[in-house]
Amino acid sequence: MLSSSRRTLVALAAVLSLGLLSGCAEDAQPTVDTATSSSADPKPTRAASEPSADSLASSSEDTDEEGESEEGGEGRAGSSAAGTASAMLDELTVKGRAPKTGYDGDLFKWRSDTDHNGCDTRNDVLRRDLMSITLKAGTRGCIVLAGTLADPYAGETYDFDRSANAVDIDHVVARSNAWQTGAFEFDEETLKEFGNDPLNLLAVSSSLNRQKGDGDAATWLPPNKTFRCEYVARQIAVKHKYDLWVVPPEKAAMERVLDTCDDQPTFAEDVDWPGPGDGDNVTTKEETRPAGQKSSSSGSSSSGSSSSSSDSSSTYFENCTAAREAGAAPVRRGDAGYGSHLDRDGDGIACE
Repeated sequence: MLSSSRRTLVALAAVLSLGLLSGCAEDAQPTVDTATSSSADPKPTRAASEPSADSLASSSEDTDEEGESEEGGEGRAGSSAAGTASAMLDELTVKGRAPKTGYDGDLFKWRSDTDHNGCDTRNDVLRRDLMSITLKAGTRGCIVLAGTLADPYAGETYDFDRSANAVDIDHVVARSNAWQTGAFEFDEETLKEFGNDPLNLLAVSSSLNRQKGDGDAATWLPPNKTFRCEYVARQIAVKHKYDLWVVPPEKAAMERVLDTCDDQPTFAEDVDWPGPGDGDNVTTKEETRPAGQKSSSSGSSSSGSSSSSSDSSSTYFENCTAAREAGAAPVRRGDAGYGSHLDRDGDGIACE
């Protein structure tokens, strides 16, 4: 009987011990929660604080794709894909404009016969760029009297008449712009090459050439928007060929134009001059002397025809009134009717 009572007491003591241990464990848990969390700053879940390996891999892939899109940019308009004008533009140095000190357009010896074909550069351009050409008899197939110009700057077609002088030859990269972006360092031969390079010369309407002046892409673009991509690509090709730089606003303007193009290729057209007598639908005739012109054989000492131009005329306008009445003003040095007595400021353009 005593032995049975003792066993009962031992069992009760064991039950009480288990109860006490269980109660202590339950009381301890809230203390831990209270110390490590609050309603204002809830403890993040494991998924949020410890991303899985799959989620890390996905995040890394997204970052790489975004980086390729920004760095490569092959899907963007105006991207620098190989062989494009944009890629060539990226190769040009960008820095500020140099001073115009020492600039003189005559340093470029514009209209020289640099290809030694017997014709001056102006008439080379005209024979290349005009259609339905009439050449002056007795000039070895050089001098263009008339033709038709499809002006790329205006997107319009004009009749060219040498006596009326409605067509100019534009330096796509203006000589002044070239001077201020590196040409001031050129030697004499390189200046001459630049001034007569077929890559850099286009026959255009006189009014637009004068409107452009010495402007770069930041200050002037052709009104014909469909030609702007080619125009900028050609400017870039010229600057690249002669290792000229671009100023920041100029490059920004070029980029804006190229962004509208579909990966405009680098300019690589054949721009060489036609041979003497060659051209589109060529005919030849004698030149009719414009009214109001005098011959240098009259003995007047005021004759001012340029000796450096192969198409220099032996006749000249007596005065600017006669030139205007003939529809020839302004008259440029080397054109029919030009005389130094008409060019008071000596800039090569008379009766302005």
